[in-house]
Amino acid sequence: MRLFWYATMLFLYAPLAVVVLFSFNAANSPARFAGFSLRWYDRLMTNDALLLAFKNSLILGVSSSLIAVVFGAMLGYGMYRFRHWHLHWLVWLIYLPIVMPDVVYGISEMTFFVAMHRNFGIFEPGLSTMILAHVSFQIPFVALLVHSRLLVLDPLLFEACADLYASPLKRLRYFLIPVLWPALLASFLLAFTLSIDDFVISFFTAGPSSTTLPIYIWSAVRKGITPEVNAVAALIIAAVGIAGLAALVYHHVKFRFSHSVKT
Repeated sequence: MRLFWYATMLFLYAPLAVVVLFSFNAANSPARFAGFSLRWYDRLMTNDALLLAFKNSLILGVSSSLIAVVFGAMLGYGMYRFRHWHLHWLVWLIYLPIVMPDVVYGISEMTFFVAMHRNFGIFEPGLSTMILAHVSFQIPFVALLVHSRLLVLDPLLFEACADLYASPLKRLRYFLIPVLWPALLASFLLAFTLSIDDFVISFFTAGPSSTTLPIYIWSAVRKGITPEVNAVAALIIAAVGIAGLAALVYHHVKFRFSHSVKT
């Protein structure tokens, strides 16, 4: 069993290790390692097109995730609030963008935006249309996460808020947001990850000046894999690894603190 575990870890992380190794390659070759060098990282920091793509990806990811969390949380709360109305068709509509292939969804979004721009002069392809497209497929994930969190709560808590004459605003501020905070944070991180990782929908809804990091990498790979592309991938791997390590340390410290308080 231990051998199988090590083999699985090797299968998962060996390609990532190779990418990181070749990002330090002194030669411009994807197959021959000629020694360590930081030239590709130096060239990366002076690549204006890549830095613009990275900036667009951050703007797209953060803005679309924030909007999706707001509307997805309201939708998830509505699903819980009216769960006795047998709205099975609404649940089906929420699941539809999740299971629909990205190519079909991206083409439908592109067709809609092009038709609206041609007939009404709105929704010109660019960063704004990409944000709208990303929000549309992020909302279902947020709604399902918030809805699942609400389902595990005691319904008497909502009655207690009413018994205490809490206004809707106070109920939202002092009860719903603190209780749903873990689900909201997880929803934002999931939505941000989906947005940063997305290529197909971004490709179909992007404009000439709204290239994101996945689109830039795809364009660069078409010309041939260079250590510069490997350097981009290595930085992304490092960022994800640092974020995961920070989360692990946070939970470890939080567990030890709660354990010390109990004892």
